Amino acid sequence: MRLVLLGPPGSGKGTQAARLKEYLQVPHISTGDLLRAEVAAGSALGLQAKEVMARGDLVSDDILLGMLESRFSRADTANGFILDGYPRNQAQADALGMLLQKMGKPMDYAVQLEVPTELLVERIAGRAAAEGRADDTPESVRTRLKVYDNQTAPVIDYYRQHGQLTVVNGVGSLDDVFSRLIEALSPAKEVG
Repeated sequence: MRLVLLGPPGSGKGTQAARLKEYLQVPHISTGDLLRAEVAAGSALGLQAKEVMARGDLVSDDILLGMLESRFSRADTANGFILDGYPRNQAQADALGMLLQKMGKPMDYAVQLEVPTELLVERIAGRAAAEGRADDTPESVRTRLKVYDNQTAPVIDYYRQHGQLTVVNGVGSLDDVFSRLIEALSPAKEVG
């Protein structure tokens, strides 16, 4: 199963992706982790990314897509993957769709974890307080969530239009949310 996990900061994507990885027996691919691994390995794309980051610029979509193509070519993705952190905008969604079609590995599902804004603010602010970080104030979290909503709304629409989107309630215990995810991904479940 090939799926994209969508959700704002604090929605539980990382936690649920780790659980889904074990359940589905497919790798969890985080673009942030992938980028750091490629840079550490000194691959050609990793060296390009390192140079871009050293200038303080964002790594281009082309470099990220090249890293994803390389990662999707590995044997452990034969039965699928969970993609987290990508795509973040319409251009990335289009490019990812074309890449996967070219590779003969089209996306099966896009799952959006839906959590009310105020609960997200509470979760992130609580996490920041527990970690002793002062940067995640309720105001800054709300601003980040607005940016996320503006950037990812087209991505959500992209997967909805392709009949691949399913929305899962991300409120409740970890087990409750995980159960909803498994139900949403069952073959009998209609998406869209």
